[in-house]
Amino acid sequence: MKIIIAGGGTGGHIFPALAIANALKIKMPAVEILFVGAKGKMEMEKIPAAGYKIVGLDIAGYNRSSLIKNIGLPVKLVKSFLQVRNILKSFKPDAVIGVGGYSSYPVLRSAQSRNIPTFIHEANSLPGKSNIMLGKRATEIFVPIEGMQKYFSAEKIMMTGNPVRKVFLEEISKTEALEFFGLKPGFKTVFVMGGSLGAKSINEAVEENIDFFKKNNLQLIWQTGKNYAANAAKAEEERLNIWTNAFIDKMENAYAAADVVIARSGAMTVAEMCVVGKPAIFVPFPFAAEDHQTVNAQVLVNKKAALMIPDAKVKSDLFPCLLGLINNETLMQELAENVSKLSNTKADEIIAEEILTKVESSK
Repeated sequence: MKIIIAGGGTGGHIFPALAIANALKIKMPAVEILFVGAKGKMEMEKIPAAGYKIVGLDIAGYNRSSLIKNIGLPVKLVKSFLQVRNILKSFKPDAVIGVGGYSSYPVLRSAQSRNIPTFIHEANSLPGKSNIMLGKRATEIFVPIEGMQKYFSAEKIMMTGNPVRKVFLEEISKTEALEFFGLKPGFKTVFVMGGSLGAKSINEAVEENIDFFKKNNLQLIWQTGKNYAANAAKAEEERLNIWTNAFIDKMENAYAAADVVIARSGAMTVAEMCVVGKPAIFVPFPFAAEDHQTVNAQVLVNKKAALMIPDAKVKSDLFPCLLGLINNETLMQELAENVSKLSNTKADEIIAEEILTKVESSK
C-alpha cells in the first residue's frame, strides 16, 4: 500500500502527521509513505530527520497582514498543482491524508479529482476554510471534539482526538526533570512556552515581570522561540531560579518539571496538556485563522480544565492570574484532574487502523 501525507508549516501539523505515519508503519510495516510539504517550511527538515521521504511544493499561504505579498500567490498555486499532478502520477498512492498547512490543499484536491480516497485530520476545534471545502469530497474526517457536524457531514466524521508524541506518555520524576534544567526540587515551577518563533506578548510580559518569580519563591522554565532568545538570555543573567532557551529538545522534561504551564492554545499544545495533565493558562494567538486558538482554549475553559487570558490583556492580567493560581492548591488540582479526563493517548492508532481498513475495503 502507498500513502501520501500532505501538510505541515507548524509543529501542530507535523507532529500529528509523524504520529499517524509511525502508527501506519506499526500496523502495516510494508506500507510506503511519502510526505508532501511546502519548500522552506519546517517539515522539509523535520520529516527527513524522522526517517521519511518528503517532496516540497512551491507554494505559500495567504498573507493576512500584507496584501501586496499575495501578488505571486496564484502563480505559485498553479505551479503547485502541476507539481502535485506529477507526484500522483509517479507515486500512484492508494490514499492521501491531509493534516493541514499550505501543501495540504492542492494534494487533496488533486487526489479527489482522481477518485483517490482522501482523509483529513482536523486538529482544531474550529476548522479552516480549506479543510471545510476539502471535507465535502473526503472519504473520512478525523476530529478532536464532538459537535464538528457544524462544519462537516456527520456521516464522514470520526472523533479520534489529536495524536500526541509517545514520549509524553513516559513517566519522568519531577526531580529528574528539574535536574535536566539545573533547577532545584522544593520550589513550584512555571513553564512558559513561547513557540518556535516566539509568542511576543507572553515573552514581553515575562521579561517585564522577571523578578516576580524570585519574589514568590518560584522557578521558571522559559522557552522563548528564536526571535526572543537574546532578550531572555539577558533577563536570565545571575538568576539561578530561571532556565531559558530558544528551544527545548526534550519537552517531556519541561512538562514533568512544571506545576503550571503558560502557552498559546494551538491544537497540539492543548492535546499535550490533556495528556500530561498540567494546570494551564492559555493565551490564544489573536491572529490565528478564524481565531481558532480561542475556540481551542474555550473548550477546556468550559470544562473547568484550564484558564484563559486574552492576548490584549496579557500585560495587565497574566501575572495576577498566575499568582492566584499558584497559591490555590484546590484550583490547581481541579484543573489538573479535569484536563486529564480529556486525554486521548491512542488517537494515532485509531486513525491508522481506520485508514487502512477503509482503503483495503475500497480496493
